[in-house]
Amino acid sequence: MVQITLQYIPINTDVAFLRIKQEYVGFLHYRLAFFAHAFSAIFVLLAGFTQFSGHIRIKYPALHKYAGWLYVAVTLLLAAPSGFVIGLYANGGLSSQIAFCLLAVFWFCFTGMAIFSIKKQDYLAHQRWMFRSFALALSAITLRAWKYVLVALFHPKPMDVYVIVAWLGWVLNLILAEIIIQKKIAL
Repeated sequence: MVQITLQYIPINTDVAFLRIKQEYVGFLHYRLAFFAHAFSAIFVLLAGFTQFSGHIRIKYPALHKYAGWLYVAVTLLLAAPSGFVIGLYANGGLSSQIAFCLLAVFWFCFTGMAIFSIKKQDYLAHQRWMFRSFALALSAITLRAWKYVLVALFHPKPMDVYVIVAWLGWVLNLILAEIIIQKKIAL
């Protein structure tokens, strides 16, 4: 993911994914949303990976707390809202647009619910909401992994792949998160 993000430094609108989005890069709101999303998502992933380590949570509670607040702030203020904006312009038509916009809305809401729960000192609910939130954050990785698998196995048309991974990249993550929550986290 870092390597993907580094392609856009210095700010470049004629590289990688943006090459197929040339009809939109002229829109200031699209450029701002795209770069906010691309550059902030790395921090969300890094902070998120620290949140599920029992070792860090117990031995370094301040690190858990501050990395958690970084995750929440970047998700709520940058990554999810910008994801929604770029989702409006998703390749693959209405189906993909709905998929990416729902992803952004659920990610924002689940992260917000995690904050609401921790403020009420409901640690179990907080953990459940954060599992859901991070499952959606991981869609940045799983979407790309599914793309490679589908292309390698079936050789579909590029836009067909995009429509499929728009949903597959996060829905299966959320299902897996719910299974983990049911099996591992006390209800």
